[in-house]
Amino acid sequence: MPDLFAELLKKRNFESDFLRPEYAKSLEKVFLENDLAIVKVAAERLMEAAKKQEKVLIYGDYDADGVTASTVMSEILRLIGVEKFEVMLPDRFLDGYGMSQRCVERAKKTGVDLVVTVDCGSNNTAIIKELKEAGIETLVTDHHELQGAVPDAVEVVNFKRPDLEFKDELKQLAGVGVAFLVGYQLVLMGKIAAGQEKWLLDLVLIGTICDSMVLTGLNRSLCFYGMKVLAKTRRLGLRELLRLSGAKKINATAVGFMLGPRINAAGRLKSAELAFRLLNTKNKVEAVALASELEDLNQERQKKQREAAFEIEQRGVGEEKVIVQSGDWHEGILGIVAGRLLEKYERPSLVLTEVEKGILKGSGRSAGEFNLALALKKCKKYLKTGGGHAQACGLSLETKNLDEFRQEINKYYNSLKLLGQEKFFKCQADVEVEDFSKFDVELVRKIEELEPFGEGNQEPIWLMKEAFVLSVRKLGEDEQHLKLNLRDRMGNTMAAVAWYAPNEWLRLKEGERVDVWVKLELNEWRGRCAVEGKIVRLECL
Repeated sequence: MPDLFAELLKKRNFESDFLRPEYAKSLEKVFLENDLAIVKVAAERLMEAAKKQEKVLIYGDYDADGVTASTVMSEILRLIGVEKFEVMLPDRFLDGYGMSQRCVERAKKTGVDLVVTVDCGSNNTAIIKELKEAGIETLVTDHHELQGAVPDAVEVVNFKRPDLEFKDELKQLAGVGVAFLVGYQLVLMGKIAAGQEKWLLDLVLIGTICDSMVLTGLNRSLCFYGMKVLAKTRRLGLRELLRLSGAKKINATAVGFMLGPRINAAGRLKSAELAFRLLNTKNKVEAVALASELEDLNQERQKKQREAAFEIEQRGVGEEKVIVQSGDWHEGILGIVAGRLLEKYERPSLVLTEVEKGILKGSGRSAGEFNLALALKKCKKYLKTGGGHAQACGLSLETKNLDEFRQEINKYYNSLKLLGQEKFFKCQADVEVEDFSKFDVELVRKIEELEPFGEGNQEPIWLMKEAFVLSVRKLGEDEQHLKLNLRDRMGNTMAAVAWYAPNEWLRLKEGERVDVWVKLELNEWRGRCAVEGKIVRLECL
């Protein structure tokens, strides 16, 4: 094992089993260390539905987590013999997030006996009560923060329930991970053949990464094997989407930046049903057509996103600690725009648009120690609806309350007296390196064993300390890219590249000394393989 890699593992407190987690052992540990009675109740209720041949409605969400979780739950029902079931994914524009009145109407109209939610339901007490009054039971599987009392459902499988205690690794599961755990309980009960559930792990991988869950503990194990399943996925739609997106490797980049945005584009601009059909189709021609449609929607999404971001940049965001912006933008791109504002201005951001006269709806993104879910609780008197996670939320409010809401959420932020938040935005080095000869192919290959990267397991960043700039090249038609040849104090050299480099980097001159933070990648050309740095931060000395 390369010295730098061993140092990296030590710095991150990763044990050797992190590199090759044991699937069964990881799940066994979770069941041993937690009282998972709520999961058993859920599994038994699904078995009852199979035995009685009840009609089941799976109700999901319109994002990648919700779509993959809906697919996982539908396959679980098939495996245990539920023959009469259907899937309903909410329309972002008609239903919003969570269970809507249309869910009640459909359940009544189609004679449903049981509604099973995935990635939602924890905060839909009124809808669940209405279903119960109509003689329809609800089983909730979810991972969102509860904003009020636990709903009166058959069971609420949510490891963030305030009335129960669970280990953190369960609280970090995505909606698809929670659904999968119910399926695994059915494996333990002998109702699903052991091993069959592993074919669901490609979906668990996608939903977990796209929902920015922490990739340690159980998530690490599920996603590690999820990459192996995705590499040989049986899903024609995923194969076609991988081909169309140009993904060359199965890794976090392929999932988070190629598959995820295309799956999400369906629910953002049109209907999540398109993405669900893509994941479930058995027809090659349909897979090609659906993947192509998602590709077109994703390009449209990118265009709308750029336009909204440009408009906000032109008007300015002010000096408040929490950015709150509203405008005439497409509802489906608000979360992405909020994320871009968070990155650019390094402040929590909420972006809203008017969805009907006098009503604003939006999304928020945060980083560091500012918890959006808690912030919305503090500001609930100004909201119609609101909820989510620490780092992502959805909300709606009356237009007349916007200014007061902006003031209140900033007042709450200031009351927290948060210090040192800049560290959450500036990339930090895992390891400082003075001898560039240690950046070899073996090290890069070992780093690849840490995949998939994401929250709690970011791609390693290496600080090339006091590097001497031997040469500077500007690349691209507009000379917007930068390639440096760097030398350490021992005379070892290495190339480092910055795509779309900031102007101050482009002004670098030969002979200067710099600290350079890089991620490592292999540059393979004409049969030769060399290690190259991808610059993520640079400071002149």
